[in-house]
Amino acid sequence: MSPEALGHIETYLERLRVQQRLSPKTLLAYRRDLGQLQQFLTQSEILDWGQVDPRTLRGYVADRHRQGLGSRSLQRELSAIRGFFDALIREGIMAQNPAQGIRAPKAKKSLPDVMDVDAMVGLLQAPPEDPQEVRDLAMWELFYSSGLRLSELVALDLQDLDFRESTLVVREGKGQKTRHVPIGRFARDAIENWLKVRATWPGASLPAVFTSRRGVRISPRSVQSRLARWQLKQGGAMTVHPHMLRHSFASHLLESSGDLRAVQELLGHANLSTTQVYTHLDYQHLAKVYDQAHPRAKRKGREDG
Repeated sequence: MSPEALGHIETYLERLRVQQRLSPKTLLAYRRDLGQLQQFLTQSEILDWGQVDPRTLRGYVADRHRQGLGSRSLQRELSAIRGFFDALIREGIMAQNPAQGIRAPKAKKSLPDVMDVDAMVGLLQAPPEDPQEVRDLAMWELFYSSGLRLSELVALDLQDLDFRESTLVVREGKGQKTRHVPIGRFARDAIENWLKVRATWPGASLPAVFTSRRGVRISPRSVQSRLARWQLKQGGAMTVHPHMLRHSFASHLLESSGDLRAVQELLGHANLSTTQVYTHLDYQHLAKVYDQAHPRAKRKGREDG
């Protein structure tokens, strides 16, 4: 690109430094992002910014994506580029922003980690050996029984439990929505065992269902730490986190019932598309069974007779 075009980058960065007082680290990121675009344009024999159009920028995004740049990084680069072109428009150097409307490729959705039924049963059948583990087992059972989020579990109060109906109410879950979910038999038994222990602990007068030995509501970090400790004690090779128990609840329930709408309601998902990720997990399981069991599925080294 021409020296004049390169000078516009320096002028823009200096304005960000002086007027917006951006940190050196942030300015370095802007310089790097705009430098990547400048290199691409130079290779494309584009001399000044007025020659850049949406087609050029789509080519740039595709090139960066082929280089392995992820969706979030590309979104950040495009944000920096849009800001730069907006500045050039204000200075009268460009008439319109060619980056407007250009979007990074959508990030590939990763499937949630789940435990198979046998692994989950093994995790929950381990007997508690002290009062803390009585509490811990009640938490694990409730995660798997009712599909709670970590934030929802630690926020539970005693008034939210209804043992007569074997249900609990999640007050203002994600999206500030309240929902009612069932409590399974094993979870109910585990919670009742824990409440007997809880009555003897500091903080017995607190409204929280799950408390720590210090007499306060248990924290999300403590729940994560206790679950990792529990899994390690059982000798499990898989790294387990609270959300994995929620994912396993959803996957196993959908696999057995096929009722996507019901699972959506139990999970508290606002959109059905969020719940549909579990149908992909179920398909993976079915495909694996098919490959292993069907006589004409992916058999190598054999010819059809």
